[in-house]
Amino acid sequence: MGMLSRFYCETAIEGSTARLDGSEAHHLLHVLRGQVGDEVLLFDGHGAEFTARIENCARSEVMLQVLARHDVDRELSIILTLGVSLPKGERQRWMVEKCVELGVHSLVPLVTKRSVAQPTGKALDRLRRAVIEASKQCGRNRLMAISEPQHWHSWCRTSCTADAYVAHPYPCENTPTVTLDELHLRYARSSAMISMAVGPEGGLTDDEIEQVTAGEGQLLSLGPRILRVETAAIVIAAWGSSIG
Repeated sequence: MGMLSRFYCETAIEGSTARLDGSEAHHLLHVLRGQVGDEVLLFDGHGAEFTARIENCARSEVMLQVLARHDVDRELSIILTLGVSLPKGERQRWMVEKCVELGVHSLVPLVTKRSVAQPTGKALDRLRRAVIEASKQCGRNRLMAISEPQHWHSWCRTSCTADAYVAHPYPCENTPTVTLDELHLRYARSSAMISMAVGPEGGLTDDEIEQVTAGEGQLLSLGPRILRVETAAIVIAAWGSSIG
């Protein structure tokens, strides 16, 4: 099973047949040279994976017979939503790939006063495609969601609950911070819904920090060194993976 190539099916697999088209069909037909009778693994992002056999090949379409359904859960026990003020360029894709591999449930691009990259529609489409490619590689059968961009004040208003944490590298007077070690004890063997956020490379403004502490959100220390945005995101994702 583990040696079969994995492909993402955009349409939910519900019956005895499935269809691949677009880039997935191209990869199967023209890169892997798939032929009638070959078996592959399919997943549709809804939690299961399927053994399927190629029944018919056209120029840009592959029809497959579904042979078996496998309910394989590779998700974390916690539901981790990560808000990130996106870094520039290819660092975005790298970060997304690692977040998928480490089990992040959803990613929210955040718009802050010092954001360096504005998440446009085409950029989000590329990142969502990166989610699919990373899921094919790592074996996840549910896709990490990438939401529409959210302004910082909106994120604070909707997400600053008792289970929300904002990574901040500097101590704030009269504002306690928590560490990942402390949170590991808090959430061990938990199925909690947790929101964490990483600000831009220039840091969050005092006003943005006040919006966190005005609600139930808490500041989170990731250690004594200043981390790049994508590094901080991966540290948080790795922490989530260690929980469950």
